[in-house]
Amino acid sequence: MTLVEPDAAALRSLEASRALITPILRAEWVADALRNEVVEGRLLPGARLPEKALSDALKVSRNTIREALSQLVAERVLVREAHRGVYVAVPGPDDVRDVYRARRLLEPGAVRSGERVGDPDAIAAVREAVTEGRTAAAADDWPGVAAANQHFHRALVALAASPRLDQQMALLLAEMRLVFHRMTEVRAFHEPYLELNDRIATLLETGEREQAAVEVEEYLTTAEQQILAALAVID
Repeated sequence: MTLVEPDAAALRSLEASRALITPILRAEWVADALRNEVVEGRLLPGARLPEKALSDALKVSRNTIREALSQLVAERVLVREAHRGVYVAVPGPDDVRDVYRARRLLEPGAVRSGERVGDPDAIAAVREAVTEGRTAAAADDWPGVAAANQHFHRALVALAASPRLDQQMALLLAEMRLVFHRMTEVRAFHEPYLELNDRIATLLETGEREQAAVEVEEYLTTAEQQILAALAVID
């Protein structure tokens, strides 16, 4: 595997984020910041994460960086190899199957019985992600479409009104972002889901939560099959 240095934009984003840090739960904050860089696509699969660069960007000790990196290794977002250091994971087919297994339990359940399914603000967040995706597509910004799709699925899980499920979804989305970075045809993969996202948002807006949940289940199964087929060609 060819390792690459962390993108300069990711380091700048981390540096800007340090103003938010508090002395309490410092390592957890660092882990959240790094995970977010993966979710937003600024840290790519195979990117090496040198402790000194991260420590300088975030103005925290290297011990804190090590603790945060260990947390993300446990979450399978990062990988540690002896004598090579820590780098962003490169998910394979087994990872994809397991992530989608979890997502099929999580997302339809949030849509079907979440406490906020009838909350106009929560539904508006789902619609906002759909609009974000369409706007990005109109600008031919397909990485932006991929990011909007992440926001859409995060908004679906937020219907459950559970901070624990929100946290679990953040972990899954970080892994999914790494999977999407391996896809060679970003537009071909994401474009059809613009319409599907719109349809699911409309079903939620009209109170048809059961049908929305069924469509989310079908959506996830189709996406998994497409990704596995694409990885079979790449690998």
